[in-house]
Amino acid sequence: MNHKNSVKWGIIGCGNIAYKFAKDLASVSNAMLYAVASRSIKKAEDFRKKHHATKTYGSYEAISKDPNIDIIYIATPHVFHYQNTLLCLTNKKAVLCEKPFAMDASQVKEMITIAKKNNVFLMEALWTYFLPHYQYVLDIISSNQLGKIKALKADFGYNSAFDPKSRVYNKELGGGSLLDIGIYPLFAALTILGYPEKINATATIGRTGVDEDCTVQLLYKNGATASLYSTITEKTDTEAVIELEKGTIILNSQFHKPSSVTIEKDGESKIVNFPVHTNGYNYEAIHAQEMLLQNRTESTIMSFEKSIQLISLLDAVRKQIGLSY
Repeated sequence: MNHKNSVKWGIIGCGNIAYKFAKDLASVSNAMLYAVASRSIKKAEDFRKKHHATKTYGSYEAISKDPNIDIIYIATPHVFHYQNTLLCLTNKKAVLCEKPFAMDASQVKEMITIAKKNNVFLMEALWTYFLPHYQYVLDIISSNQLGKIKALKADFGYNSAFDPKSRVYNKELGGGSLLDIGIYPLFAALTILGYPEKINATATIGRTGVDEDCTVQLLYKNGATASLYSTITEKTDTEAVIELEKGTIILNSQFHKPSSVTIEKDGESKIVNFPVHTNGYNYEAIHAQEMLLQNRTESTIMSFEKSIQLISLLDAVRKQIGLSY
């Protein structure tokens, strides 16, 4: 990659998340949306025109072989992340892949192995990690100014009309609440409390064989607990509440997006705002570009270890609720 020029991005998949990412990428310094690919050439062409990309591809293999592209953002459904990522990595393309990274730990580990073998950058696009309000909360916790964490409670729920062919209800597309949105409360627990000592999970398995809601309890060696919930059948507060020895931190709704933070201490409440004028995907894109410009093959924030821990948590929960793909 010529460091003097713009970082040239490719996007695989032209759905809603890709649209938001492309829109935010336009605000990133030194970033250029160079090419987009979809199995539907018309969809790719419409996307290219809307986001002013240079090239359109009707196949993922073709875009992965374009010598002008520096990094590819993968925004396809969960079940395709593994094969799409391997295709790009084997063609020596850096990859920022949407969450969940893949369908299970074995796939994630193979993706990481191939990235290392080809000396190519790879990162899971867990965008929440890079948002200003989330980093602010992590800094408060690590400073110990509010003492040790006693408990975390986090939820994420929205009401999706039942459609067996839709992405969230279709088992063949990795549907269900856990992989789609339950990953966010689990991610919060992992980054705030670490990997748990014990996992207890229950779920409602619906007509299409996917979890329509999932409840997870995590227990930690130090006595801390995490109570997590996800559902695709009702709208929930979608907050993350962290109870500490000397106060409470609330990542206000919707905690996984750019949001505000409420600090409750000594009977007083303070709201800290973080004005963000994008969807928030630009922060992970900026970080990915920084990693490329530093010739790194692994993120210093969303590391391979974090991705392996996260998918391992998801695997453990799926095992308990009897959900297999």
